[in-house]
Amino acid sequence: MLFGRSVFQTILTRLDVEAQDNTPAPSPSYRVAGLNSGFVMAAGAAPDADAAGFDDPYRSVLDALGAEMRQQPADRPEPLPPVMPAELARLSEQEVAEDLGILPTDSHETLAERRRLFARHNHPDSVDALFRDRANTRMMLANMLIDRAQRLTALR
Repeated sequence: MLFGRSVFQTILTRLDVEAQDNTPAPSPSYRVAGLNSGFVMAAGAAPDADAAGFDDPYRSVLDALGAEMRQQPADRPEPLPPVMPAELARLSEQEVAEDLGILPTDSHETLAERRRLFARHNHPDSVDALFRDRANTRMMLANMLIDRAQRLTALR
């Protein structure tokens, strides 16, 4: 208890006093400490060069750029179709094995490095969406061949 009243009663009394106070709430401040706030305007206010008493030297440039950007060029060139990388034409197991260059003497670590290198150059995420199926096929074949070689390495 504070001075014969509970904390709750003290808070209620203070809220009543604040509610009776008719002073207007302070306007929101747009000031940032350390910055000149001359460039900040109230929310919802539109810049009006004539009302502010100055002429914006960039307004004409911005208006011209806006008009130029709104115009659609009639002779815009068609985008070129994507070109399929040459290695994506090699989809047989023999061709992928040649590209991997797996040797019977390769260790487990060497095979893992070959898998990473192959994925870096042939991963489906690195090609256009039109060619992802081919890249997926190549990666599945490469993974199958490397897994087979790793099993054979474990048996040695």
